[in-house]
Amino acid sequence: MAYDPAQVYQPEADTFLLLAAARAEVRSGDRVLEIGTGTGHIAMALAQNYDIVVTDINPHAVLCAQKNGLNVVRNDLCAGIRGTFDLVIFNPPYLPTRPEERIDDWLEYALDGGITGREVIGRFAKSVGNVLSPSGRILLLVSSLTGIPEIRDLFEKNGFLVEIFRQETIEDEILYVLRITRDNG
Repeated sequence: MAYDPAQVYQPEADTFLLLAAARAEVRSGDRVLEIGTGTGHIAMALAQNYDIVVTDINPHAVLCAQKNGLNVVRNDLCAGIRGTFDLVIFNPPYLPTRPEERIDDWLEYALDGGITGREVIGRFAKSVGNVLSPSGRILLLVSSLTGIPEIRDLFEKNGFLVEIFRQETIEDEILYVLRITRDNG
């Protein structure tokens, strides 16, 4: 397969907001997992000081992140990941997408959140507990278009607590970074 940079999600406002949140949240000694690394922008910023594992389902993103000096695992969400992590970072596909809007290429994996925008987020909520340390934290970037109460419900049903950690208004939506932890109470 020939590498096509046009098939990789490039850093945008959501990337920069999630990176700022990750820098504020990451702690000395944390083992970090970034799911859906894309170009590797966030991972590259953290890799200098933290033990970080990065993944993406998109083979073009894997090649891009490798070109940027990262070791990348190609997989779907948490599948095949061994060990646990203190901080899991994910900028999922969160845009509500109707079937007729689908573009059927690799870039779509970074954008298409299904009809509600929560399809991939729901699968993530079910699987992330397998790789999260007992006191671990998750930073999840979502949009006001995706439905914060519904996302909170997805995670609470899987034993997590959800709080809004950061937010920023971008054009006609609000981007949120949710901080998610296990409900140990």
